[in-house]
Amino acid sequence: MKSLYFTEDHEIFRQSVRQFVQKEVVPHVEKWEEEEHIPKDIWKKMGDLGFLGINFPEEFGGTSNDFFYSVILLDELTRGGCAGFPAAHGVHQYMATAHILKAGSKELKQKYLPGSVNGTLLGALAISEPNAGSDVANISTTAVRQGDHYIINGQKTFITNGVYGDFVTVACKTKPDAGYSGMSLIVVDQGLPGFTTRKLKKIGWKSSDTGELFFENVKVPVSNLVGEENQGFYYIMESFQLERLVAGVSAVYGAEHALEVTLKYISEREAFGRPVNKFQAIRHRLVDLATEIEAAKQLTLYAAWLYDKGQMAVKECSMVKLLNTELAKKSADICLQCFGGYGYMEEYPIARMYRDARVGTIVGGTSEIMREILAKLMIDDVKYNSAYGTMEKPMNEGMPDSPKADRHDKKETSFTNPNKTATTMNGKPEKASEIVKSLPSRFKADKADGFDAVFHFDIAGPNGGQYTVTVKDKTCAVADGHQGEATCKVTTQDTVYEDVELGRTNPQMAVMMGKIKINNIGAMMRFAGLFDRLG
Repeated sequence: MKSLYFTEDHEIFRQSVRQFVQKEVVPHVEKWEEEEHIPKDIWKKMGDLGFLGINFPEEFGGTSNDFFYSVILLDELTRGGCAGFPAAHGVHQYMATAHILKAGSKELKQKYLPGSVNGTLLGALAISEPNAGSDVANISTTAVRQGDHYIINGQKTFITNGVYGDFVTVACKTKPDAGYSGMSLIVVDQGLPGFTTRKLKKIGWKSSDTGELFFENVKVPVSNLVGEENQGFYYIMESFQLERLVAGVSAVYGAEHALEVTLKYISEREAFGRPVNKFQAIRHRLVDLATEIEAAKQLTLYAAWLYDKGQMAVKECSMVKLLNTELAKKSADICLQCFGGYGYMEEYPIARMYRDARVGTIVGGTSEIMREILAKLMIDDVKYNSAYGTMEKPMNEGMPDSPKADRHDKKETSFTNPNKTATTMNGKPEKASEIVKSLPSRFKADKADGFDAVFHFDIAGPNGGQYTVTVKDKTCAVADGHQGEATCKVTTQDTVYEDVELGRTNPQMAVMMGKIKINNIGAMMRFAGLFDRLG
């Protein structure tokens, strides 16, 4: 029976990956795990076979294939005998370089992507910090611009490929007082003065390096900025969609591989004079497990199909990450039990699978975070919208929005908690109506080159109203009512708008709450950077 998702060409590709894994990975896994290091030449071998540029354009050495080639690659890499190698690969191909591909300048792409695709460069993504894991907006690493360079100071932790990688895509605060709106992504080369690393010891994923990164007055060219300055938070939020899908794909196929290893073992192992696979308790338990894995695979393939078609499959990707990583952990536990005492011995592969599976529910967003995202989608009616706009093959997540006001043509986003009242800010505007009307006095004309737009504000409440804010020819004007065709529509409550403008609400948490609706997040991102802050 033909697959809904895989063609004959896909299966030919699968065989080439499987041969590579059996020849170049399996014989060396024990050494990699013992030394906690993957030699650099393996990446060059992968690059030579086209495995590192599957979804990258041909101009950078890629093959521009559909995402199901990546699904096959991730599946087959899990069969190599350790999860550390697929983890290192996943961070390189689908995280560190994805930001450069989607938002980087032409020069930045040419500098890093060809080498990343051919395997001469290995990348890392550095977001997490000792005091800011899932709370992305509260990172403290800073990048201060001095002439043609940024000076970076700070610390990152739990960074895969952070020690042996060649470059790191680093999340920094370029405008520290602006919360999530002041974050940027900057590519930093290993070996720069002031950039040091420390390798961390882990209970699993031993072959991949995980490190702490230290930046002390590290000087990086401004040309290494990814995309626009202060837009890094949006890029990071988008990347989570692909990151979670990749994690889910690896997890479900890892669970399937653990089951396959276990089925083989129980057919060979005897107890009480008969094969272990003849005991009903074991047989039925593994049947239940196989059924769960198959169901999870079908959800995963559907999510991959949505992603490949350019859909913002935030719900499906989050479900895949949650379901599959929890299932991989459960599967490893059940399968190890079937091995009895031997399952606890290092010489049996199930022991490593057990250790490796545990971290899946933590990396890329914990299961608790996944559940909260899904709760917002299901209960709070939040939806997500791409920060990059329409793309043929988007590689990322997006910013949340609530479609309650208009389900036909709006994809609206949000910011904060409406349960507060305005207070005096040393003579500054404090009411929503006053804050909107103060926009022209706070307008930074030098930042508005080439940006003409019309914004309709619809602010409910006693201190609100309807307004039109026009940015044209480096000028800003505010008028009562809705005038002309809007580039962007903003709908909210007066207290919500006041809290955002006056700095009383954490911007990242406000975004995730779904309390302001915006139908053009790209225009709003540009608009927000044109004004001095009140709070």
